[in-house]
Amino acid sequence: MVTAVVTSGALARVSAIGPYFAVATGPHPGGPGFRPMTDLYTDPEVLADGVRVVAGRLGGDQPRVAASALHLGTASRLWSIALACAALTGRVPDLAPERLWWRLPPSGPLDLWLPDPREVDREPHPALHHTVIAENLTPWADAIRRVSGVSPHTLRGNAASALIGAHRVLLAGTPRTVLPVVPLVRALLDRPPLAGAGTTHHATPAEPLAYQRHSCCLYYRVPDAGTCGDCVLNLKEKTA
Repeated sequence: MVTAVVTSGALARVSAIGPYFAVATGPHPGGPGFRPMTDLYTDPEVLADGVRVVAGRLGGDQPRVAASALHLGTASRLWSIALACAALTGRVPDLAPERLWWRLPPSGPLDLWLPDPREVDREPHPALHHTVIAENLTPWADAIRRVSGVSPHTLRGNAASALIGAHRVLLAGTPRTVLPVVPLVRALLDRPPLAGAGTTHHATPAEPLAYQRHSCCLYYRVPDAGTCGDCVLNLKEKTA
């Protein structure tokens, strides 16, 4: 059964939170380059081109670093849209890769376009797991691995870190939600494949989760870059 809760209006509210939450809906948003997400997951040449573009932006010839960055940024886009919509409406948008379109802009994260918004006919937790992890992040990680050789451990950490980042921005920008965000995120982190990707702490159910991942996204290898706040390398420095 499909209801009208996840509408273009609801996704416009989500998009207003920030650039990682933005998704165009309805008619073609204009400009060339949009392709279905299935192309990104199944066409090695399309993905390799994207990795090369990101590597150029990062200023180095390190395909594994660029592939990890592209993977993390895309996971952040998917989690941000789905989680925010769940929090604001109580329902989860259907982000099936054959329905969701993407293009790589000159700068910033992927542009996303969902021509015909509809919702997943499940409760929020299983709906998020289904449409983000099962339908997108699982084939996305497989594709990244095939093209670049980034380890499953790193990619699992990227997926968890992206979820953590999305919930922090969401809580900062939209403190009042229909659904409590933190318990929902904790449930996703406690369930495979994200279970064990990091260690979670929080003071109260209303505060954002503190997270220490058990892997590194490789961004520290970019010239003049440091480590991310949740990087496992930070923990190793503290215990050295």
